[in-house]
Amino acid sequence: MSVTRQEVLDGLSKVRSPRGTGLIDSKVLSEIAVNGDKVFFSINVEASEVRAWETVRAQAEAAVRAIPGVAVAMVALTAERKPGAAAPSSPQRPAQGIPPASAHRHPHNPAGSPMSRQAEIPGVAAVIAVASGKGGVGKSTTALNLALGLRDLGLRVGLLDADIYGPSVPRLTGIREKPQLNDAKKMVPIERFGLAIMSIGFLVDEDTAMIWRGPMVMSAITQMLRDVAWGTLDVLVVDMPPGTGDAQLTLAQSVPLKGAVIVSTPQDLSLIDARRGLAMFKKVNVPVLGIVENMSFFQCPHCGTRSDIFGHGGARHEAERLGVPFLGEIPLHMSIRETSDSGNPVVESEPAGPHAAIYRAIGERIRERLQDAIAAA
Repeated sequence: MSVTRQEVLDGLSKVRSPRGTGLIDSKVLSEIAVNGDKVFFSINVEASEVRAWETVRAQAEAAVRAIPGVAVAMVALTAERKPGAAAPSSPQRPAQGIPPASAHRHPHNPAGSPMSRQAEIPGVAAVIAVASGKGGVGKSTTALNLALGLRDLGLRVGLLDADIYGPSVPRLTGIREKPQLNDAKKMVPIERFGLAIMSIGFLVDEDTAMIWRGPMVMSAITQMLRDVAWGTLDVLVVDMPPGTGDAQLTLAQSVPLKGAVIVSTPQDLSLIDARRGLAMFKKVNVPVLGIVENMSFFQCPHCGTRSDIFGHGGARHEAERLGVPFLGEIPLHMSIRETSDSGNPVVESEPAGPHAAIYRAIGERIRERLQDAIAAA
């Protein structure tokens, strides 16, 4: 059932601003994006007023969700500062859609720090991020096959595709259906290959341009963490967008990450960006589980000749230089590419093959680092 923009405006008509005026008349709404049963928009206010508007944001989101036919509503609060205006006096960054600190607050983060908003996801023992400093290094393919490798080791695994701007998991898994809502109005992840999977790509059409400002990204990631019925998981693997921006900081500030895996190719340009990603996670006190060298080499399937197309060993040397674990090398191979494009990843489609063994070996090294977290759950 398709929802109209007018129905959204009608639903928002009873929401009032902190000054008592109607939200619609306050001239703070962005363009309202309606995609079938999904609604996205932001509320744009001055940074100095953001605390007063957070309640309004929550009321607006609740009002939209109550509209018949709406399955998903994402409302972000954008805090902007006029040129020359002073920054807000509060040392704590506004929540902007991130849930407030709760009884599950991480014990090692003081109340005044951004990390004080961290809260465990009920039922999930460990959350790990798979990240890269730049795009095009095969991060999403690695994240999916790594999740399958952890599954093969006997763990209960979920996969969250948090690559907001270019979600790849729907294509890599062949999933076309949309997530349903349970009685608690939470999205139910789609089960495929023994994994619990959620992606922003399940909520929008594949050809839709994801032109979202920073706070919209933060709100979307928070919602996919908090408003999904993940159930009981040993590990939730999060496929991050490339880079070191709002998405990475939102994840680090929202949940106590048990670690991050950095994916890089051997070439110098990729390693420079991987170094930045690694430094960012260290700065926000996220343990680096290790570096994976993807597209490490090419071995001709006909003559067996090995070619180091992007160089070789750069990620291993970088890991040694920075004092972090080197998790393994994944070759550039047709079967990995073909199975990914067909929605039947290589660990699932060729479980006895050499490439599945590589992903499982990397998964084994990660599981060893996560043993304490999993055992304590």
